[in-house]
Amino acid sequence: MKCVLLAAALLCAFSTAAPAACGPETLGVSRVLPVGTVGGGEVGLKTYPQTLALQPGEVVLTFDDGPSPGHTEKVLDALAAQCVKATFFMIGSNAAGAPALAARVAREGHTIGYHSMTHPTMRGMAFERARADIENGFQAVDKAVFGKAGERPRQPFFRFPGFADTPQLDAWLASLDVVIFGADQWASDWEPESPDTELKLILARLEKSKGGIVLLHDIQPRTVAMLPQFLQELKKRSFRIVQIVPGPGPLETQPAPPGWTSETNRIIDKQRTRQH
Repeated sequence: MKCVLLAAALLCAFSTAAPAACGPETLGVSRVLPVGTVGGGEVGLKTYPQTLALQPGEVVLTFDDGPSPGHTEKVLDALAAQCVKATFFMIGSNAAGAPALAARVAREGHTIGYHSMTHPTMRGMAFERARADIENGFQAVDKAVFGKAGERPRQPFFRFPGFADTPQLDAWLASLDVVIFGADQWASDWEPESPDTELKLILARLEKSKGGIVLLHDIQPRTVAMLPQFLQELKKRSFRIVQIVPGPGPLETQPAPPGWTSETNRIIDKQRTRQH
């Protein structure tokens, strides 16, 4: 109950301060969405047949793989200039290597999530080894961001490297009341594309899907370069930013459209075929 009241107080403080700090010319945050985590669950249409209960035109910005000195600072500056909040899924080893930068992400009001300790592909790994890597990531991120770590993660959001989950790991995370995040759209910023190409690609995808959970990487120079214009374009095209935060109760989702299939599984299966 104390955690719920604290979360409500923080949300109230945020909603009260945001209008005074952010003018109408900025993109801003249209609303803060508490995501229930009791019993865990999975969201993100690239991998799962359900996603967050967003309205058409709403966008959740997420960044993977940081913190990355020289890059994450510029991402934070670009977000601050537009009064936007995002979710950062941090790699434990990167957070341990740049604790001040990891702590800055949280200090500036962004949501923290976990992305394992060393970013291995966990589908095909032994369960105990994969769980240890996730747990080590929890510990490293919590120490960097919050100054200490406990037996359980401080934040209930996790994203698998490459979205490569397993039923056993999913069940274990659910037992910890951790929600697993995929994505609804990605910018393909791991490809050797120019910032302009990346910008056009993700905008076209968002126009088609009418929003959703977006995957970007704060370690990628091309994403850092295109981000200010991307945020401006979201404003021009009337997209609205939603910040996700941990909330009470179970996860609420909306189902995938008819004919849905997992793009993640197709990609992973194709990679396995090439390897053999």
